Amino acid sequence: MDTTKELVFLHQIAAPCHLAMLAESMGVKTRVVSHVNELDLNYSENCFYLVSQHGAALDNQGIPLIVTRLVPHVPVALYQVEAGSIALDSLLLMGVRGVLYADQRMDLLLTGLRKMLSDELWFDRPMMSRMLRQLVQKLEGNAPVSADHLAMLQALTKRERTIIQMVGSGARNKEIAHRLCISEHTVKAHLSSIFRKTQSRNRVELLRWAQSHHNHFDLVS
Repeated sequence: MDTTKELVFLHQIAAPCHLAMLAESMGVKTRVVSHVNELDLNYSENCFYLVSQHGAALDNQGIPLIVTRLVPHVPVALYQVEAGSIALDSLLLMGVRGVLYADQRMDLLLTGLRKMLSDELWFDRPMMSRMLRQLVQKLEGNAPVSADHLAMLQALTKRERTIIQMVGSGARNKEIAHRLCISEHTVKAHLSSIFRKTQSRNRVELLRWAQSHHNHFDLVS
């Protein structure tokens, strides 16, 4: 909080900005701006911008349009947000620091403000947990392939890898044969070899195997 010299509130409704009053009670210098055009375009790294959802021009996710302009330059958070009216995942991915809701208790508003000024994020716990799970799943999906799995991939011929990808897209034997200009008998022979190399007993197990390894096909292309 020591590095933030001023809180700038974009408050576009004809009502007192109670959050600014709360911030002043914390000893933080505040400035209330009532229109986007009044914002200082000479962004200061020591300013923290708070944008009210009330009265703002919003995109189709409920996010004030001005946020996209501000986020690359200064820390930004939203306040006076109506619960359920905004895409929280998108806000977090944009780089917004947090959200303060219109119906929150004063003590929670104060805690949230302090946390964000201390360079912490302030979002709902369920949403943060969901985003963390998605991140972990993405990292696991990009995890290095094991030596055994790499050997299994390398055992597949280029034609067999092509057929696996076609099976994964829902193609049946007749369609695969037509697209590769081979007979259905040859397709069945390739599938038999593929089942053996991937230790799959049928198409369902092959689809599961392919789904787990499709990110690694480039390693043996």
